[in-house]
Amino acid sequence: MPTNGLHQVLKIQFGLVNDADRYLTAESFGFKVNASAPSLKRKQMWVLEPDPGQGTAVLFRSSHLGRYLSAEEDGRVACEAEQPSRDCRFLVLPQPDGRWVLQSEPHGRFFGGTEDQLSCFATAISPAELWTVHLAIHPQAHLLSVSRRRYAHLCPQEDEIAADSNTPWGVDALITLIFQNRQYCLKSCDSRYLRSDGRLVWEPEARARYTLEFKAGKLAFKDCDGRYLAPVGPAGTLRAGRNTRPGKDELFDLEESPPQVVLVAANHRYVSVRQGVNVSANQDEELDHETFLMQIDQETKKCTFYSSTGGYWTLVTHGGIQATATQVSANTMFEMEWRGRRVALKASNGRYVCMKKNGQLAAISDFVGEDEEFILKLINRPILVLRGLDGFVCQRRGSNQLDTNRSVYDVFHLSFSDGAYQIRGRGGGFWHTGSHGSVCSDGQRAEDFLFEFRERGRLAIRTRSGKYLRGGASGLLRADADAPAGVALWEY
Repeated sequence: MPTNGLHQVLKIQFGLVNDADRYLTAESFGFKVNASAPSLKRKQMWVLEPDPGQGTAVLFRSSHLGRYLSAEEDGRVACEAEQPSRDCRFLVLPQPDGRWVLQSEPHGRFFGGTEDQLSCFATAISPAELWTVHLAIHPQAHLLSVSRRRYAHLCPQEDEIAADSNTPWGVDALITLIFQNRQYCLKSCDSRYLRSDGRLVWEPEARARYTLEFKAGKLAFKDCDGRYLAPVGPAGTLRAGRNTRPGKDELFDLEESPPQVVLVAANHRYVSVRQGVNVSANQDEELDHETFLMQIDQETKKCTFYSSTGGYWTLVTHGGIQATATQVSANTMFEMEWRGRRVALKASNGRYVCMKKNGQLAAISDFVGEDEEFILKLINRPILVLRGLDGFVCQRRGSNQLDTNRSVYDVFHLSFSDGAYQIRGRGGGFWHTGSHGSVCSDGQRAEDFLFEFRERGRLAIRTRSGKYLRGGASGLLRADADAPAGVALWEY
């Protein structure tokens, strides 16, 4: 499997929602905890850590404070401990409906309550001691079977999801987690849901919903009968097995799903490594050899392109571009210049990548003309979830406008045409821009938006007016940002 940071296991952050639909919150002032927040923001995010003593207890660490939740013998709770103590140890008791009960391991009492009246002193479990787990990570990822070390992907011929792929290559490896009725569904790239018998269905029915469980930093998915998803048989078909306790076969890692792209040159042919190490625009169809994993360096904002043959694009002698590098270096970095529906790439020698007459790519141009421009198409987000600085993008209830500060998210459908994207929302309406910078999701006709990949895991969306989509204080999606930065960048 490739290294160099290509496979990044996601740090699982989550929120805990009580029976009153309020999130467990760690306050900076006095390190107090309450359950008053109606949505999942920074103060409501937690990380589960194993007990250093190797027992069954776990620790709850506040993501924003870096401190641990604790419960004293008299039931008082706080989030003040910088280092985990005995009072920070909790047992997680999953309930049949998927919710968690948190029990103080040293004191045996249950944690719960409402608003600012939280304590860990209950001797019996009532609705006030039940907590729903709401993942705070971006929900589009790759799913890796821990036991088989293989990635899950859609198998259209067999009509199933199987964990049998060495690398998460292509659109079929995209898995989207859908939060539904306090549980999670696994959605394939073609918008179907995985049912516990292994079948793919179009609706998130009861047997396609799972309770999340955490074990040693890994995820397990428990179905409505108390059995766990696992790869089964030689093909690794994902379905619920017989086990009612999660072992190694039932555990998964969620990994970051970086953008995979195809590029089309001025000769209308796909850039490819099909015919050897030279990167050339000489193919008429987009398959694995024409797909490249694109990653952006957070410091320089330059990008690398990694091929299915296992090499990075790199600058070689006389300006040639080959897919032979095994390590990231200055010669594998390319600066992207966004030129409307096209992109130009500048190599480390300060020259632009162009298509030569034989189709081969070379960094030999001082200026950008037709041969230096490429169409860049994102292929592994046919469905799209967007998250800004304040939360996820979701259609406002009873409105055609879009919120940008929600803890729940809508899944939008993408289409592509000549360097631009069209975004379709709930109910099939298209995103469109209106007067005074408004953005609505009920268009009858598609409107073109330009995607600019500006940072690792974040893009800017440019409208036909040249303005960028942004979030902001109003909580509404607006099309009036002048620069692709800050509230105009979206995790995707």
